[in-house]
Amino acid sequence: MSFDTPVPPYNASDPHARFLSASCLDLLLIELVPMAERIAEELSTPGDKMEEEELREATFYRLESLGYRVGQGLAERFSRDRPRFTDNLDVIKFLCKDLWTILFRKQVDNLKTNHRGVYVLTDNSFRPFTRMSMAFLWFPCGVIRGALANLGINATVQAETSDLPGATFQIKATQAKS
Repeated sequence: MSFDTPVPPYNASDPHARFLSASCLDLLLIELVPMAERIAEELSTPGDKMEEEELREATFYRLESLGYRVGQGLAERFSRDRPRFTDNLDVIKFLCKDLWTILFRKQVDNLKTNHRGVYVLTDNSFRPFTRMSMAFLWFPCGVIRGALANLGINATVQAETSDLPGATFQIKATQAKS
C-alpha cells in the first residue's frame, strides 16, 4: 500500500478536478481479481463447479472489460483539451507519458515499435505488480485497450512479465475496416 500524496489530475487548473489517492487505487487493484473470480463463480450454473481454465477465462474477460471502460473514460477526460492526434504514434506517446503518469505516477520506461502497428511498452517497476501476480495485469491491459479505442485505435493488448516487478505490454494496432 502506498502512503504517497494524492496525484492531481492532468489539468490541475480545471475547476472540476478531482484527486486520486494512490493507496485507494492500490486497494482497488488488489480487490479487483478476487471480486471478478467471485462474480464468475456466482454466475456459473448452480451445481456445476467451474473448471480452473473456465474460471480463469471468465475472470480475464471481466477484468479486461472493466479496464476497457476505465481506459475509455480516462482517454476522454484527459485528451479533451488537446488537439486531435495526427497518427497512431502520437496516441501511443500520449498513453505512455500522460495517461501512464496519471495512473501509475511515472512514465513508461521504454517504448519500441516496428512502425507497422506493433508497439511494446516496458515498465521496469510497474507499481501494481510489485506485490501481485499475472492476473493483475488484465485490468491494465483493458485500460490501455479502452484508452486507445477512445482515441481511434483498435488494438489487442497482451502483457507479460519476466523480472518482477517489471511488466511489458505489447500493443498490436488492427486496421479499421472501411
